[in-house]
Amino acid sequence: MERQLTSKLNKALRNYHLIDNGDNILVALSGGKDSLCLLDLLAKRQRVFIPHFSLQAIHVRVENIAYETDTTYLENFCRERNVPLHVVTTSFDPTTDKRKSPCFLCSWMRRKEMFNLAQQLGCNKIALGHHNDDLIHTALMNLTFQGRFDTMPASLQMKKMPLTIIRPLCLCHEADIKAYADQQGYQKQRKLCPYEKDSYRTDIQQVFQQMESLNPEARYSIWNALEREGKMKQ
Repeated sequence: MERQLTSKLNKALRNYHLIDNGDNILVALSGGKDSLCLLDLLAKRQRVFIPHFSLQAIHVRVENIAYETDTTYLENFCRERNVPLHVVTTSFDPTTDKRKSPCFLCSWMRRKEMFNLAQQLGCNKIALGHHNDDLIHTALMNLTFQGRFDTMPASLQMKKMPLTIIRPLCLCHEADIKAYADQQGYQKQRKLCPYEKDSYRTDIQQVFQQMESLNPEARYSIWNALEREGKMKQ
């Protein structure tokens, strides 16, 4: 399984030019299987001389959200891979903007901390653990609810700051990541967030499962369409 994931990671790095020589990359480490897999694979890829890049990781805690992670486990995980870990704590007040959901505000505060730390550390890229299923589900959600056909790109240059968001797992299937996480014995984190429900995304996941039952190649058809539209690098 590791070989299969590594092959897809390397293909994504080549196809979408995600990592260049001299990059300083900050990995967003939530503690879930996707971010652990991302850090694991990038740390192994770092041992290859070209391209030469450095890695650091950030874990953001939100004080008023009961989302439990074992920081000691994450620290040991990073130490074993020689990746410095920065644990940052933040919070938000859901009453300050009634137009935005608590999920949006929480996500934005986490992103804000990542952007700030990345610039403080001199990082030029932030790596997120979104995989192929995430990007396809997002495309279907945007098509269904927003009337536009696009998704989270594999590479996104920020307009207001010298940072690029990259998604090196964009070609990796969630089922493969889960199987690899089980093989490696990744510790599962407890998720107790009171807002942790995204009914639209859950519904879209079920729709996509039905699409794949009708056509096992549906995943690749959607992905090829996204690439033809130039939606994977912005």
